[in-house]
Amino acid sequence: MNEKNTENKIEDKAESSIEWLEEKFQEAVWNRLLMLARWLVFAALTGIVLGLVGTAFGKGVELATAFRTEHFWLILGLPLAGVAIVWMYHWERKQERSSTNMVLDAIHAEREIPLKTAPLIFTATILTHLFGGSAGREGAALQLGGSIGNFIGKTLRIDDNDRRVMIMCGMSAAFSALFGTPMAAAVFSMEVVSVGIMHYAALVPCVVASYVAYSVAYSFGLTGERFALASLPEFNLLNGGKILLLGLCCAAVSILFCVALHKTEELFAEKFQNAYLRAAVSGCLLIILTLLLGTTDYLGTGMQIVEQAVVEGKAFWGAFLLKILFTAVTLSGGFKGGEIVPSFFVGATFGCVFGQLLHISPSLAAACGMAAVFCGVTNSPISSLLISLEMFGFEGAPFFFLAIAVSYMQSGYYGLYRSQKIMYSKVKTRYINRNAKE
Repeated sequence: MNEKNTENKIEDKAESSIEWLEEKFQEAVWNRLLMLARWLVFAALTGIVLGLVGTAFGKGVELATAFRTEHFWLILGLPLAGVAIVWMYHWERKQERSSTNMVLDAIHAEREIPLKTAPLIFTATILTHLFGGSAGREGAALQLGGSIGNFIGKTLRIDDNDRRVMIMCGMSAAFSALFGTPMAAAVFSMEVVSVGIMHYAALVPCVVASYVAYSVAYSFGLTGERFALASLPEFNLLNGGKILLLGLCCAAVSILFCVALHKTEELFAEKFQNAYLRAAVSGCLLIILTLLLGTTDYLGTGMQIVEQAVVEGKAFWGAFLLKILFTAVTLSGGFKGGEIVPSFFVGATFGCVFGQLLHISPSLAAACGMAAVFCGVTNSPISSLLISLEMFGFEGAPFFFLAIAVSYMQSGYYGLYRSQKIMYSKVKTRYINRNAKE
């Protein structure tokens, strides 16, 4: 009798344990579904808002560039434009604070992003492009996305950890709307913050926000850049070796680009301590350089030169050096924009010339060079691969991947953003936790 009671008790306990496990399993599944639904709503909202803002910004840059192209005399207003931009930022102790570094610091929980960053960078970047400053758009995109994403997170009253995810959501959405590369945009905001680790908690929100923003921008006619490669050679040992060498050279070019930008900024700050004077001098130098060269190829984003290098396989041998010079002078003077589109120019023109010298398709080499230099300056190999696939197609994937991998390894710990954290060594499985070199 006692044995039967014992068996019954054991069975009862087993049944109750199974019921408890089932209840916990159902609770976990329900909680995850609720979390998914919550992030789908938040990310979609962020994507819609940044899709609209990004579209307005992208159209504004396009109109400013077109107007400046038709009216060459506008570059004479560069010094005044620079002074106006500095005046707009006069409330900041350091203009550097209102930069992509500030967005990265916010994700590291080291700084807050004010909402007023958005209208400031929006207006200042359009002014820069209207008068011919050599800069990109992604700096504004990341700052717009970060500040608006942070504001949406505050408005929704979510905690600090989730608000950092919202910042990354905003960055992905704005990047996607402007560049039309939703896969790369979704990953870039997670990858660029801390090299060697990925914030996978933000994966679903960033993917959703990126594709929603892309759809919104696309519906308004903002489609991003797409290039058709002129020719693709066979991926064999010889051609692979040439692309490997190109990746190595692009690593050196990316280091040169980063060092030139940071050292020129330090030089300008030392020689012209007054920010207004610094902006005026920068504007005057850009005018002089443009008149001496007799071309406007190095003003603005220069995407027409990138297209020429990739599609036609044509580029001036010194174009990449001149673009580095123009961009360094522009950003050191206080003009606003970004460094990534200039890095596209630098990589594409250098790669094109490399292809001509080593007798491999200049068009393919330009595409590989663009991706490799982008990787070298941002330390973001996965994003670099995705952006090359979205811009150039999947046929050249082996070439892109090889150039990117070599550039990532050989570019050291240099980077565009001082606040970028290098968490793990590029050559050993070792935790280093350091900031990117200047």
